[in-house]
Amino acid sequence: MRSLLRSRDLWLAVVIVAMILATSFRSPGFSSPPSLLTIFNNNAVLVILVLGQMAVILTRSIDLSMASNLALSGMIVALINAAHPEIPVPALMVLAALIGLGLGAFNGALVWLLGIPAIVVTLGTLTIFRGTIFVIAGGQWVNADAMSEPFVQLTRYQVLGVPLLSWYAVVIAIAFFFMMTRTPLGRSIYAAGVNPTASVYAGINVGRTKFLAFCISGTLAGFSGYLWVSRYVIGSVEVANGYELTIVAACVIGGISIAGGVGTVTGAVLGALFLGVINSALPVINISPFWQMAISGAAIILAVILNSRSEKKIGRVILRQSEAGQ
Repeated sequence: MRSLLRSRDLWLAVVIVAMILATSFRSPGFSSPPSLLTIFNNNAVLVILVLGQMAVILTRSIDLSMASNLALSGMIVALINAAHPEIPVPALMVLAALIGLGLGAFNGALVWLLGIPAIVVTLGTLTIFRGTIFVIAGGQWVNADAMSEPFVQLTRYQVLGVPLLSWYAVVIAIAFFFMMTRTPLGRSIYAAGVNPTASVYAGINVGRTKFLAFCISGTLAGFSGYLWVSRYVIGSVEVANGYELTIVAACVIGGISIAGGVGTVTGAVLGALFLGVINSALPVINISPFWQMAISGAAIILAVILNSRSEKKIGRVILRQSEAGQ
């Protein structure tokens, strides 16, 4: 019971529920099942992206190019759909994921083989990917008129009353949970973040693990590229511009330690939903949406403080145990 009460994920869930209930006093319909389903559906892409970012951050790295990867992958499949609407949409979805995988592997290779810090690599590729969008599209947008009906409608089809877009997020989150907790790759990702030196002695290739983490984040970003373009029916160089902060914010709020090795899939999903609830609640309580960035920034700082304090407490416990054994 005591460990349950100390669970960060539990308290974050409690905070989210409290925000929903508080907003419901102003707008009773805010907590209705259709409204909550809409909030989740609006943030389904963020949930997917946060899971990819989580894999990278756990290895003591960061991928600031995910939003640009999303935009480039989405633009490419949108252009292909506009030129060849006869191509099946599932094939375009797979193509978007493969494009994202390639871009993520490029980031990972630079980090692994050349030893360049991840923040430097992804800041550079962030700009490269955005520039590539402008070049291949000639500065033009791909609007709804140019997209085929199946391309636009696939994410809107409902299964058991829930849009496919939400189901994608749920399925990926479940698969990600099993990967991180039940597979050697998941354990290697955690180990590489907790103690890279000890991981080497344990037979884990830390560089390759970071490379695979970037491949995961790239694949999810590429797949999200199709989802974003289909959801918002627009492909342009401005798609998801600045979304990097939101992705990282959701990770940190969800308890993913920027020092690596600490975090859960449940926490990452809750971090994304926390920002989604705030974004949806602000207009209801007559607070300007422009305050969202400020609130997100404050939440990041608070989350980092809580994470650091928690890590210090763990360190003290380990130190006391080692002293007791002497």
